[in-house]
Amino acid sequence: MAKSTRRVIENQTYEEERSLYFLSNADVVNCTFAGEKDGESVLKDSRNVSVRDCKFSLRYPLWHAQQLQINHVTMDDKARAPLWYGDSVVIDNCDIQGIKCLRETSKISIRNSNIISDEFGWKCHDVNIANCTIDSEYALFESENVTIDNVKLTGKYTLQYMANVKVTNCVLDTKDAFWHSHNVLIKDCVVKGEYLGWYSDGLTFINCKIISHQPLVDCKNLTLVNCTMEGCDLAFEYSDVNADIIGSIESIKNPRSGIITVDSVNDVITGDEVIPCKGKVVIR
Repeated sequence: MAKSTRRVIENQTYEEERSLYFLSNADVVNCTFAGEKDGESVLKDSRNVSVRDCKFSLRYPLWHAQQLQINHVTMDDKARAPLWYGDSVVIDNCDIQGIKCLRETSKISIRNSNIISDEFGWKCHDVNIANCTIDSEYALFESENVTIDNVKLTGKYTLQYMANVKVTNCVLDTKDAFWHSHNVLIKDCVVKGEYLGWYSDGLTFINCKIISHQPLVDCKNLTLVNCTMEGCDLAFEYSDVNADIIGSIESIKNPRSGIITVDSVNDVITGDEVIPCKGKVVIR
């Protein structure tokens, strides 16, 4: 039986469109993808390719890639929309700054990387992110089956319309996070931002610090366990909630159902509701 051979491409510069189109069974090492010809899609439709110690400064370089590994790779802001429509992708120790970095890609592992990319990770499936920093205005919109651990995430409209998500040991500095999300667990995290979790279903916080204005409104199946809530006012309006809150909370307004147990609350606001509200507030 003939042995399969694996091509090695090393120390090259590519600037033309589709320079390495449909490259298969290859290692691309210490190469630069940049130049005056400004060619896009340099590694489009690659199969079983590893890319190591390379620099990208061209648009759409890795669309439709399958069985892709990228290690110690940098992508500057000219590497727009670098990874779309892929399958089985590993990103490790990378610095990525291209807008719309990842979209409609499945089976993704992202580790030890720094990502600055608005509209990062849209409509992806089976995503694992660990030990990263991410700065993205709209991160992981409509993505499903996602685990996130030890990540510092900064943005505005974070983790919206997502399903089946686990977030652990993270710091989220955001706004309008978790809107319309389904089946999301946030554990041992700091979550900061206005209007958190509106219209969610199955949102659970365990051992979290929540810093927010008017959080957790119109939620279904909302659970808080051993959480603190700093500066949180007008919380839980029209939500179905069971919450165990350590310390105090600024104000609670018209919870629809459930029991909120708290050490102290500055104000419980009832009345003027547009739907029946039967939630209870219990002071320890």
